[in-house]
Amino acid sequence: MAKVPSSPRRRGPSLGERLQSGATLTGMQCFSASPVMVEAMGAGGLDFTIIDMEHCPTQLETVAHLLRAADASGIVPLVRVPDLDVPLIGRTLDLGAQGIVLPHATMARCVAGVRAVRYAPEGDRGACPVVRAAGYLPEDWQAHSDRSNKEMMLIPLVEDERAVNEIEDIFEIDGIDVVFLGPFDLSISMGLKGADYKHPKLAAILDRVVAAAKKNKKHVMTTVGATLDEKYAATLVNKGVRLLSFSADVAVFLTACRGIAALRG
Repeated sequence: MAKVPSSPRRRGPSLGERLQSGATLTGMQCFSASPVMVEAMGAGGLDFTIIDMEHCPTQLETVAHLLRAADASGIVPLVRVPDLDVPLIGRTLDLGAQGIVLPHATMARCVAGVRAVRYAPEGDRGACPVVRAAGYLPEDWQAHSDRSNKEMMLIPLVEDERAVNEIEDIFEIDGIDVVFLGPFDLSISMGLKGADYKHPKLAAILDRVVAAAKKNKKHVMTTVGATLDEKYAATLVNKGVRLLSFSADVAVFLTACRGIAALRG
């Protein structure tokens, strides 16, 4: 009799494995809560998607369907939680998220966040074998636990000056391999009204964050925008950004619709 696989999940390479290739990775945030959009991102060749629970009314039942769509299309699913909520983080990971994006990063929140995404003895994540992430009943719990602790990512979202001032310490934390530098919130917190990295102050911050990442052999993610601005994207890559997030799916779709509507003249 053929051996029954211990997990029904199919998934592509993890984010860490993709980063090892040395290539620039591309992704998009999912604000639509649509599995179809997630599948389209994967079919289109994107590396990752960030399912948003901070600004969108997306609930856990819907997150589960979005994660299944991500696995089916081979794209890495990350989830941006609304806050440092350890039970919510654990339930999200149990559904199969491959990483958590944590808003309003600080040194203390990052340390707590890393513990929240890891099983004991490295963290505080609750252990349960009868969950989707574990294949509902893994043959080898220790192997699942070890793999999860190795691959799971806590990605802090740097969006205010306090986090920038702590960035060197944040990158030294074991378990922080990628930092998401958010220009929109950061520019607003600095009174720059939605500036991007063309602004000298934000450009200097990006350089500081990239330098801290390189010193620790880690990586920076940031936002390009809702349009395919190849020149701007190339500028970010040349500065040392490894992961490019092309805004949110609804913004990209809206931009495309506006372009189509403009054809009426």
